[in-house]
Amino acid sequence: MASSAIETDGQEILDLEKNRQAEMSQWVLNAPEPPSLWRELMDSARETVLPRGKRFPYLKDKDGLSKTVISVLQAMFPIFSWCRHYNATKLRNDLLAGLTLASLCIPQSIGYATLAKLDPQYGLYTSVIPPLIYAVMGTSRDIAIGPVAVVSLLMSSMVPKLEDPEANPIAYRNLVLTTTFFAGIFQAAFGLFRLGFLVDFLSHAAIVGFVSGAAIVIGLQQMKGLLGIAHFTNKTDVISVMQAIWRSVHQYWNPHNFILGCSFLSFIKLTRFVGKRNRKLFWLPATAPLISVVLSTLLVYLTRADKHGVMIIKHIKKGLNPGSIHELQFNNPHIGEVAKTGLIVAVIAITEATAVGRSFASIKGYHINGNQEMVAFGFMNILGSFTSCYVATGSFSRSAVNFSAGCETAMSNIVMAITVIISLELFTRLLYFTPIAVLSAIILSALPGLVDPHEAYYIWKVDKLDFLVCIGAFFGVLFASVEIGLLAAVIISFVKIIIFSIRPGTEELGRLPGTDIFCDVNQYPMAVKNSKALIIRVKSGLLCFANANFVKEKIMKWATEEEENDSQGKRTVQVVILDMSNLMNIDMSGIASLLELQNNLASGGMELAITNPKWQVIHKLRLANFVTKMGGRVFLTVGEAVDACLGAKMAAV
Repeated sequence: MASSAIETDGQEILDLEKNRQAEMSQWVLNAPEPPSLWRELMDSARETVLPRGKRFPYLKDKDGLSKTVISVLQAMFPIFSWCRHYNATKLRNDLLAGLTLASLCIPQSIGYATLAKLDPQYGLYTSVIPPLIYAVMGTSRDIAIGPVAVVSLLMSSMVPKLEDPEANPIAYRNLVLTTTFFAGIFQAAFGLFRLGFLVDFLSHAAIVGFVSGAAIVIGLQQMKGLLGIAHFTNKTDVISVMQAIWRSVHQYWNPHNFILGCSFLSFIKLTRFVGKRNRKLFWLPATAPLISVVLSTLLVYLTRADKHGVMIIKHIKKGLNPGSIHELQFNNPHIGEVAKTGLIVAVIAITEATAVGRSFASIKGYHINGNQEMVAFGFMNILGSFTSCYVATGSFSRSAVNFSAGCETAMSNIVMAITVIISLELFTRLLYFTPIAVLSAIILSALPGLVDPHEAYYIWKVDKLDFLVCIGAFFGVLFASVEIGLLAAVIISFVKIIIFSIRPGTEELGRLPGTDIFCDVNQYPMAVKNSKALIIRVKSGLLCFANANFVKEKIMKWATEEEENDSQGKRTVQVVILDMSNLMNIDMSGIASLLELQNNLASGGMELAITNPKWQVIHKLRLANFVTKMGGRVFLTVGEAVDACLGAKMAAV
């Protein structure tokens, strides 16, 4: 009687366990339909306009409508959020930071404009309108907006292929402004349509290599101003630049320019050394470029060194930014090339600015909105192209100065812009005798921070394929051109992605002793493999036309090897369990490969079961009637699949 009762209790436990497994399998099979593509697009668009957690329910009454309007305004113009808590202390800190920033921005902007082959005042124009717009629309507190070296190099290397800046400077300037307009359009589109992932195709490793190569090219090109060379090559590859320097040095160069430039370059480097040793003197390296401009200009004026071969800026146009909307060249025969240049510049500018903004945000512990940043950059460059500005973005060197000066909000950009406006109105005539060699020295002083061998070594140590992307961009920029360097980095990155996509890893799972956890038997040698079940997990987020056949053949190869082991009496595999916990989506090729796998296994006397399929995956498998064809062997966990498939009676689902 006792044994009969025990058998009855055991049967009841087995029945309860079987019913529980069947119920959990139904949880997987009867999940609601996932959101449609249209709904996902609408949700994405709504998140772009309205902040998370503040949706249309506020529209029910008049008070709710005002809250919704405020929420939308705060999302589109973050200044409405932080200005509510603004006070005198923050204003004092931002005022100091903005003035310090302007002392560095003014000489750098003039230098970067000459690097972009534009008149000096265009660098100052670019430091007025874009910073004001970013202060209203941007989400970073520390980023400093204006022209930068890498973008200036892009302009001077790509636009001159369409129009000669020396033969026709007005047409060249108009193409630069048109390029700026297209760059702004692309940047705004990236943010509005949440396409920021496109920028990620230019990886961190690619940016490290690209910026390092560009810094070396920029440095070599500054030898034109440092040596007082009148005519120089328009090419950007290091060989052409070195040849131009070699020819010029053997023919004609002015030692006065070289001595003057090297003297002030040494002064700037010395102030940076002192500033690093004493944090309280952070203002010294920040103001050193402006001090250099003032002293060198005064020196040239008093000695009339311009009559002895020292090259000077000469005339800088006085006054605020003139309108330039009528100068945009949309009917130009090269409009396609201009748009392509705008796209490349947009991606580089966004990538650099995002890296700068996130670096300082992580230090201060606040969050920047990536999509809103792209919208802000887009609008500031669109409006900038209407007001004689070329492409502006976030500068790492000036942002570091802004951060060190104790900025609190984007108000420091407004203070900087107002200071530049005053300079344009009152002080442009004083810059007439500014030597070009000193501007070259200022640019050269900012370049060492762009070359980062330690980061390149770190990339090599962590990921060899990423290092290949890095050196591809570096050598492409250095020995070919800016476009070739970027293209090399993108191609190598795509090849890396394709390799990982079409040949995804697969791993055999085993149970960790004393647990219900299944792990890779190679990573965890203590994991125990089941003698009757081959458990495999695909290490890919997508099973599609590119990798489905490879995955199927890999699984069949493992199953065949196990079948050969069966003939030797080692293992007797009855079921192949496919863990889909990593798989986020599947296409028709993936479904077809699973069906073929099911048929091949069945012909070998084995069954196929799947576990933990994600929402989109199980939805598509049900629509394709695959679940019915495989006998409903769908489970929530690997442990349940093993127990159900290898039990005395398989749970019927």
